[in-house]
Amino acid sequence: MTDISRPSLFCICSYEKGQPFMREAARLGADVTLLTTDNLHDADWPKDILAEFLTMPPDLTAEQTLNTVMYLARTRRIDRILALDEFDVDNAALLREHMRLPGLGQTRARVFRDKLAMRSEAKRKGIAVPEFTGVFHYDQLRAFMRDVPGPWLLKPRMNASAIGIKPIQHEAELWPVLDELGDLQSHYVLERFVAGEVFHVEGVTWGGKLLCGIPNKYGKPPIQTMHQGGVFSTRNLSCDSADAKGLIAIHKQLIEGFELPDGVTHSEFIKSAADGQFYFLETAARVGGAYIADMVEFATGMNPWVEWARIEVALARGEEYKLAPLRKDFAGSVISLARQDEPDLSGYTDPEIALRLHKPHHAGIIVSSHSEERVKELVESYAVRFLEDFCAVLAPPDKPTS
Repeated sequence: MTDISRPSLFCICSYEKGQPFMREAARLGADVTLLTTDNLHDADWPKDILAEFLTMPPDLTAEQTLNTVMYLARTRRIDRILALDEFDVDNAALLREHMRLPGLGQTRARVFRDKLAMRSEAKRKGIAVPEFTGVFHYDQLRAFMRDVPGPWLLKPRMNASAIGIKPIQHEAELWPVLDELGDLQSHYVLERFVAGEVFHVEGVTWGGKLLCGIPNKYGKPPIQTMHQGGVFSTRNLSCDSADAKGLIAIHKQLIEGFELPDGVTHSEFIKSAADGQFYFLETAARVGGAYIADMVEFATGMNPWVEWARIEVALARGEEYKLAPLRKDFAGSVISLARQDEPDLSGYTDPEIALRLHKPHHAGIIVSSHSEERVKELVESYAVRFLEDFCAVLAPPDKPTS
């Protein structure tokens, strides 16, 4: 008989992240197994709390990953499967379907992974989205570009954030790109480019209801930082502001419309400079990257990784989950690729500094304060200083970097 007091959580992660999730799940009494890739064997994993640490070759096909996990399952009990990285969501959904385990199956997971699927679903639910079309029928593409003014963005359907996005200024620019993509072109979506400020909401859901949605505003839009270089920054907003109220409303409509039963979400929206309306960009059933979870914790006292672990353990045990009241402070982060191997942040001395990032060739600071204006001031000034002190520019990665 299964001992539900010690649920067995099987975590899959192809990038170094999720340590707070694993530590909290173990603290709550779960047996946590981590399956990662061979090249991450020596990464900073919490091996001291893991029931088992396993690796597999990178870039396995979905079928090979399924066979690997099914071989492991012969001698290991698996109660729940968790994908800690965006690029593991599909494999985790396949495994849940194959083993008939609870959690997002392939159809529902696709809505949180595939940019075409999520746009189609959002449109059906009455949520504003930039005009879009799948890259299938060429006459339909021509009609779209005739009816929807450019520029447009050609986006990979299954990548995360701004990775792999190609700006298209004129129709003539699209066809050589599609020729180069060949058989992969149907894995893209073409979308009207909307100029404006980009926001994100970090959410916690239980029983199909959104328990909290924490609104935040990026500095430069991520697509600009990813493709043109620069400094990444974000900060949380006062829930009393007009932008925050608008974001919370559309995020609630989104998550409940997408029928996510339980878990955490990271959703992005753009506020059009032309009409002031919020448009949906993308959502994911995971924790936001780029140390957003740490920033949220300094602002609210709630770490999304930790809450996600509490949700999963509660689900495995058949228990209720309750989100503790959130603190109403403010925090912001400034992060940049750095020219230096170990960037010297000693020149940044403001007392509001809550965390300094220690990662090779990365400069990063999180600030926190009771004052939204003070956080805004520090984030904006540090972003300018980071450009001079540290900023390096590399080609956009194929996978998220945090």
